[in-house]
Amino acid sequence: MALTTFRSTAAWTGKGLLCQGDSRGFKVYMDEPEFLGGTDKAMNPVELLLCCLGGCISISAAAFAPSCRVDLQAVSVELEGDLDPDGFTGKNPAIRKGFQQIRFRLNITSPSPQGNIDRLVRLIEERCPVADTLKGVQIIHTID
Repeated sequence: MALTTFRSTAAWTGKGLLCQGDSRGFKVYMDEPEFLGGTDKAMNPVELLLCCLGGCISISAAAFAPSCRVDLQAVSVELEGDLDPDGFTGKNPAIRKGFQQIRFRLNITSPSPQGNIDRLVRLIEERCPVADTLKGVQIIHTID
C-alpha cells in the first residue's frame, strides 16, 4: 500500500479554552480542567492522546488477533502518563512540556493458548502506529 496522508483540523471555539477537532467529519472536543484555566467540558489534549494510544492498541489487538490465532473476547487498555503542568504554563522552563512517562496495562480476555496471546502482544508492540509516533516523529509547521 502506498503512503497515505491523514488530515485533521483543530480550532478554538472562542469559548474559554474549548477547542474542536475534526477528521473526515468526525468531531472531538478538547478543553482543560479548571485548575489549568479551562471549563472542564472535555478531555484535554494529553488525555485524548492517552485515549488515542489505547484505541490504537485495542484496534491493533482486534486486527491482528486472527493471524495470531487468538480468539479475542475482550480487550481494554488502562493508561496513565506523568506530566508536570509547570512546563506547559512556563512556570518552570527547565521542565519537559510533555509526558515524562506513559504506562499502560493491556487486558486481554481469550481462551487461546498463552503463546498465541504473547505473539499477539509482540505484534501490537511492533506495529501500533500511535506508539511508534510517540517514540519520535519530526513535526514541521508553517504559519499563515
